[in-house]
Amino acid sequence: MEHTPKEAIKPNPILLQSEDLYEYILETSVYPREPKPLKDLRDASASHPLAFFGTSPDAAQLMAMLLKLVNAKKTIEIGVFTGYSLLTTALNIPDDGKIIAIDVNRKSYEIGLPTIQEAGVEHKINFIESKALPYLDKLLENQENEGSFDFAFVDADKDNYWNYHERLMKLCKIGAIIIYDNTLWGGMVAWAEESVPAAKRKLRLSTIEFNQSITADPRVEVSLAPLGDGVMICRRIS
Repeated sequence: MEHTPKEAIKPNPILLQSEDLYEYILETSVYPREPKPLKDLRDASASHPLAFFGTSPDAAQLMAMLLKLVNAKKTIEIGVFTGYSLLTTALNIPDDGKIIAIDVNRKSYEIGLPTIQEAGVEHKINFIESKALPYLDKLLENQENEGSFDFAFVDADKDNYWNYHERLMKLCKIGAIIIYDNTLWGGMVAWAEESVPAAKRKLRLSTIEFNQSITADPRVEVSLAPLGDGVMICRRIS
């Protein structure tokens, strides 16, 4: 069988390297099961110039299943954007469940807020407009917060992922699930550095170092899944 030389493969944001296959996955198993509020929020976000920041529907579908598998009730989200992953969480935790949602930009969150309100889940969300690290440190000042979270989702500044991880290891209970988004960086983690656009090299390197550090962390079980832009799924075990 003849293989395509690596240098002949064009950069493609779809990790599967086939838009047709990705569309097949979406059309076959994701969109038919996507709750209407999530579709409405995705549509409301589509015209945003940074719409690609949003969590991919296929990754969110897995996230919904994991939330249910761990019976998540108290969760935390770092990086909200317009709220697709946030709404996914809100729809899949109990009515008395709570989400601490941290983002530096409330304006983006407000794009999705009407859909969140219409879905009847806004009462589950405590939106915090702040940088994440100081707020996480504030949470840790209260010992009652240690080991109290069932689930966490992180989609924020990639060069702080390990700093978030260290804090989440204290905030999340044993058995909790923590998901880090964009951990394959458009597939560029596997490229030679000279093939990576200069503007993306620093965060690509941060992502590579983070993935290596997580894999070496004995406190978690891990799975680096090629969904969306790559998701590192961790389960705290110690």
